[in-house]
Amino acid sequence: MAAYEDISVEERLERAKKPGQDAMVMHKFYGGKIEVVPKACVRGFDDFAIWYSPGVAEPCKDIAKNPDMVYEHTWKWNTVAVVSDGTRVLGLGDIGPEAAMPVMEGKAMLFKYLGGVDCVPICLDTKDPDKIIETVRLLAPSFGGINLEDISNPKCFDILDELRRDCKIPVWHDDQQGTATVEVAGAINAMKLVGKKLEEAQITVIGAGAASIAISRLLLATGFKPENMCMCDSKGILNLEREDVKGSFKQKWEICEKTNGAGKKGGMKEAFKGADIVIAASKPGPGTIPAEYVDLMADDPVIFATANPIPEIWPWEAKEHGCKVFATGRSDFPNQVNNSMGFPAIFRGVLDVRAKTITDEMCIAAARQLAACAEEKGISEDYIIPTMSELDVFPKEAVAVAMKAQEQGVARLKLTRQELYDRAEFMIKRSRGLTAKMMDDGYIEDCSKAFQ
Repeated sequence: MAAYEDISVEERLERAKKPGQDAMVMHKFYGGKIEVVPKACVRGFDDFAIWYSPGVAEPCKDIAKNPDMVYEHTWKWNTVAVVSDGTRVLGLGDIGPEAAMPVMEGKAMLFKYLGGVDCVPICLDTKDPDKIIETVRLLAPSFGGINLEDISNPKCFDILDELRRDCKIPVWHDDQQGTATVEVAGAINAMKLVGKKLEEAQITVIGAGAASIAISRLLLATGFKPENMCMCDSKGILNLEREDVKGSFKQKWEICEKTNGAGKKGGMKEAFKGADIVIAASKPGPGTIPAEYVDLMADDPVIFATANPIPEIWPWEAKEHGCKVFATGRSDFPNQVNNSMGFPAIFRGVLDVRAKTITDEMCIAAARQLAACAEEKGISEDYIIPTMSELDVFPKEAVAVAMKAQEQGVARLKLTRQELYDRAEFMIKRSRGLTAKMMDDGYIEDCSKAFQ
């Protein structure tokens, strides 16, 4: 996305509404965004004796003797499930499993197009964390990884922890780890741009949900200091006087204990005072963050307003009050610090070495690689992180993750940096090429017909 244009607020608001308006037309036109098609040859009907009975019995017996051969004979090596109960979808809240399906399909589409990863959306008709855990355990043999998505907190923490302990494949919660990875990448470059050191920067996090807590954890692991961090939930700044949190929300209380060296009290307004960077993952706007709060920040302030579908404050409002670098989770504004720059490539790297888990160190490796890719091209106020259109970024990020997995001893396969890059580049180019070819040949219908 280009820099903000000099147009009226009304025109900006109309542009911001357009993706949603188009989505209503195009989702119905296509009847969903993904499908399953064969990838093996069908030279004639006799080939089904190979792909199904009787020939299929031989790979089945091979896997029965050596279960790891499932990665060689089936799609498991390249396939993940995106699993949700629909209790915290975008900024829409608890809208249920059916209403969550368009988001999960979109996730699957991004997995394939950006990472060359096959993905199956699965929305569960239960809010019970034990049933979710049990269902994912039962599904795990069919997949190479599990992406938990849009599950409300605090249960999302327990679900993730339990499944990471029990499953033999990597399980992660993208709202936590994926969002955190990309926002850390953006924060690294934003601080470089304004000439501030990570270890000295004053950082305020608005919101205390799954994403915010994961972002804070990864920021601290990257170099930001806990004493310089302040987190604010809907009731105010987290500090040791928050008795309402103690004993009722483990993750929030840990933030109370570890952060806020300045002893800040009060609400969002007080949290903004003196901050070098504010990262918001809270209630969708507009107006969640009053524009005048930007005036309370330090010189050359940085704001990431990442609520979906509407950021907590519009970028032009923040810019009018002196914001130096502004980022959102939207693709139609500059600086999209959205997890789409993380999960496709991270899982590409994870699957290519058959990693057993996804560690914080692997996420930081991805974040540093994203930041480095943007820096190589020249960071600016409107470009602190690569965009989805930069094809070369995703293989590099995948390699960084895969190399870190090998270094940490959680990879089942050992591959060189070049082997990993060639593999990731091929899979991603293949996926984009398939989409382009189907569009050219008419198997994906021209979307302009939807508006006729």
